[in-house]
Amino acid sequence: MDSKTALRIKAKEIRKSINIANVSDILVKKIRQQQYYKNAKNVLIFYPKGNEINLLGLLADGKNFYLPKVRGEELDVCPFKNGDELEISEFNIKEPCSLPVNPLCLDLVIVPALAVDKNNYRLGYGGGFYDRFLAKYPGLTTVVAIAKELVFDKIPVQNFDVKFDFLITT
Repeated sequence: MDSKTALRIKAKEIRKSINIANVSDILVKKIRQQQYYKNAKNVLIFYPKGNEINLLGLLADGKNFYLPKVRGEELDVCPFKNGDELEISEFNIKEPCSLPVNPLCLDLVIVPALAVDKNNYRLGYGGGFYDRFLAKYPGLTTVVAIAKELVFDKIPVQNFDVKFDFLITT
């Protein structure tokens, strides 16, 4: 089995060959069809970096959206509306300038991933931010939206890795 580092490299290579704009449009449409999304009022999404899935089209849906903001080893949950000011983080990710809110207000968390497996484990970027966050708030409903080319049979799992609830793929 590939190590997580090797798998991250492989996933990034696969992602380069994918039409990310097309995949993003398909995934936004599929997310909108899910009952858990339709029922959600407060949704945490992520701001895309590079050739990451872009789910910002969801911002037109009349829900309350939030973006994560890194604070030390933790993720804060900050309100975000289209057009809000963003700042570049130490990880070169666009983050909101708004003040954090209680994460328990969230109805749905859309989690970024480089790859996932059929057991609902995800491969992130290696910082552990989402795993720590989700371990702290285990009742939150989580979904990963990803290109089908990045769904593997099994990825390496460690004891701190947190499963996600739902997978949406192309």
